Amino acid sequence: MAALLPVLLFAGGLVAHTRYTIRQAAERRRLQAIQSTEIARYHAMNPREFEDAVAFLCARDGCTNARVVGGAGDLGADVLATAPDGRHIVIQCKRYGPTTKVGSPDLQRFGGTCFTVHGAQVATVVTTSTFTKPAISYGAQHEIHLFDHAALAAWATRTGPAPWML
Repeated sequence: MAALLPVLLFAGGLVAHTRYTIRQAAERRRLQAIQSTEIARYHAMNPREFEDAVAFLCARDGCTNARVVGGAGDLGADVLATAPDGRHIVIQCKRYGPTTKVGSPDLQRFGGTCFTVHGAQVATVVTTSTFTKPAISYGAQHEIHLFDHAALAAWATRTGPAPWML
């Protein structure tokens, strides 16, 4: 009987681990479904509504003075805000379809004005799509935070950080 105890303990641990793994997988699927629904909402918006939604997320998460400034002559800034810690945030919004990626030229135009013209302490490009590899490289080199569809969905559903928290 004493020899059977370790086997029973191992089997019990295996069952507990399996149940935990199944629960974790179910939670991941639930979050993915919520985030997918959230991105679909952003895809359904027009560009101005998308900018308004990003400004709302900033305000919801503690920014002050979150406002949309995008439009003709915006010099690359769509949303301006002040982070909870006082830093000046400048956001460029790119509401693209899932097959259109934000490229390096988009980031170069934004990078040319976000710091010098708008005085950004946190510069971010938020998209409903993804970024090209050259854009990712440019963003990293110039300290521009890149929020693709997955990061946006996580931010919107409060399962990921806001751009100024990176």
